[in-house]
Amino acid sequence: MARRVAVTGIGVVAPCGVGREAFWNGLLSPAPDGERRVPNWDPAPLFDNPKEARRSDPFSQYALGAAAEALAQAGELSADPARIGTLVGTGIGGIGTNETQIVTRHEKGDRRVSPFLIPMMMPNAAAASISMRHGFQGPCEATVTACAAGTHSIGNAARLVADNRCDVVIAGGAEAPFTPTSLAGFGNMTALSSSGISVPFDSRRDGFMMGEGAGILVLEDWDTAVGRGANILAEILGAASTADAHHITAPSPGGAGAIRCMEIAMSEAGLVPSDIVHVNAHGTSTPKNDEAEAMAISTLFGEPGPAVTSIKGVTGHSLGAAGALEAVATVLAMEHKLIPPTAGTKSLDPEIPKIDLVYGEARPWEPGPSMSNSLGFGGHNGSIIIGPAS
Repeated sequence: MARRVAVTGIGVVAPCGVGREAFWNGLLSPAPDGERRVPNWDPAPLFDNPKEARRSDPFSQYALGAAAEALAQAGELSADPARIGTLVGTGIGGIGTNETQIVTRHEKGDRRVSPFLIPMMMPNAAAASISMRHGFQGPCEATVTACAAGTHSIGNAARLVADNRCDVVIAGGAEAPFTPTSLAGFGNMTALSSSGISVPFDSRRDGFMMGEGAGILVLEDWDTAVGRGANILAEILGAASTADAHHITAPSPGGAGAIRCMEIAMSEAGLVPSDIVHVNAHGTSTPKNDEAEAMAISTLFGEPGPAVTSIKGVTGHSLGAAGALEAVATVLAMEHKLIPPTAGTKSLDPEIPKIDLVYGEARPWEPGPSMSNSLGFGGHNGSIIIGPAS
């Protein structure tokens, strides 16, 4: 990358905690029982009045909340608003609003459909809401690449900064997928766990637990951040995106697409496999994903390779927000010099390649170049490499 890209703020809304501290404590806690929903969510503090809140889908509300925290940590930005971008990915956007209004039309007729349906359901609503709330006039976009959307947004945002198109980009992902039809759809395709557990890379895995939330990072030109005295949390070293071109839901055999993605990200960062000391895996707890990802990590890094963890045992799988939450977790792991365990997992499946999976308890480490991976339906692969601030 041409210009160094600093991370100067992180914000999070997640099932295991709202806010950085609560989220981190949640990552160090045992896997919860039941659905992975954001607990006791109250959007009121984010809006001037209840009417405004009702005109915002929860996925946009989560993004606004996470962005507020990230921007508060970043401090006063010195960049021209025209050079501040907003990139927030999602898998299915305002599906809750969409489903509710379809039922309303069916039961009550066309005239009762809300005029706010479209601006609430559109996938770019979260990015647009942040942009308008804070007056950011640079690129404002929504990446919609299923479960890789958050990771792709961060990677694309880093390039905008590195290539001198923007000085600051607010980047991440948001999702609020808990609707009856969404759950039925994922359930009927056997993607969800029938036993109600999330145990990445464990032989007991039988599908993912749905999650929701938002993760937002403030990415900033390194020199600009230093010049204004910002506290730099981490650095984005490289990113990549590839397609499996194989199957609409299943990963390519042996994780071939994921391997290429990780290789490209390392090449952009000027690193080799032995430089990577930690991988925050996609690790959904589905049989095929975990097998393919373990194969990809093993093939690229050897056995046992870098320390690997998946936070989805705690957070569940929040689709387009997953990669952003995992990027936040990676930054926090560097800050605390502790890799969270893969909650719920009791042992590594002996039928998959041997990776150095962190489970049982958190592992102290000396932070170094770390990779966060996302592998989405449609064959979308995303990797970002994050390094400690130095």
